[in-house]
Amino acid sequence: MAEELNDQDQALSFPTSIGTSDATSIRLLGQDLAGDLMGKVGFGELAYWLVAGHRPTPGQVRVFETVLVALADHGFTPTAIAARLTYLSAPESLQGAIAAGLLGGGSRFLGVTEDCGRFLAEILAGVETHPDDDAGWDEIALTAVRDARAAKRLLPGLGHPVHKQVDPRTPVLIRIADAEGLRGPHLRLFEAIGRVHPQVLGRTLPLNGAGVCGAALADLGLPVDLLRGFALLARTAGLLGHLAEERRAPLGMEIYRTVDRNAHYVPPTAS
Repeated sequence: MAEELNDQDQALSFPTSIGTSDATSIRLLGQDLAGDLMGKVGFGELAYWLVAGHRPTPGQVRVFETVLVALADHGFTPTAIAARLTYLSAPESLQGAIAAGLLGGGSRFLGVTEDCGRFLAEILAGVETHPDDDAGWDEIALTAVRDARAAKRLLPGLGHPVHKQVDPRTPVLIRIADAEGLRGPHLRLFEAIGRVHPQVLGRTLPLNGAGVCGAALADLGLPVDLLRGFALLARTAGLLGHLAEERRAPLGMEIYRTVDRNAHYVPPTAS
């Protein structure tokens, strides 16, 4: 019986390109964690490497880390408030407070990064040859906006609840991607949507930061199905900052009391 179990153990195999360890060493991405990575590789570079499966160039690292910085925090968003109120309710559960904030990353906050990247990728999948000039990109964008309008589909990455004219993150990220030679088809198409959408919608909306981050990440070759994960990675740092501030200067109780003091009963309406 013991021999049979040993044979089964030897036959088991769980291949991974991420990492393994033994009694004396830790291997990560084929490297010795202590000897090759610690103190030599930045966290942003490592995060990219873990997902992409290859080490990024310095230009890719710069664009990727610019995205992480852009998405780290945006003030008292629902995600930050959820984290603070969860910490108020359960201060012994830091992980619960961070998780509560991350769970709010959806179609209105943070999730736009993935939604925009996916939307642009879907359009580009039907484009055989990428244009050489803005006019060509505008033509593709105009068709895409009209199709979305006809399908009553929202255009992800357009508009912002605070930045009504220009999202300050957008031109900076585009400029950095361009400087690093990484202003690819997703960004070019996203910019074109920004130029042509007023013709169809009848109003001008800014290209928001979450959307341009999705376009930039897609241009880096990262899987569009995972782009929300990078937004959550960035926002984790922001949420930890909010919780650190909540410890120093608590606001959670005041937020709760403000809502509670102003709550009033309204009889339900008949459906």
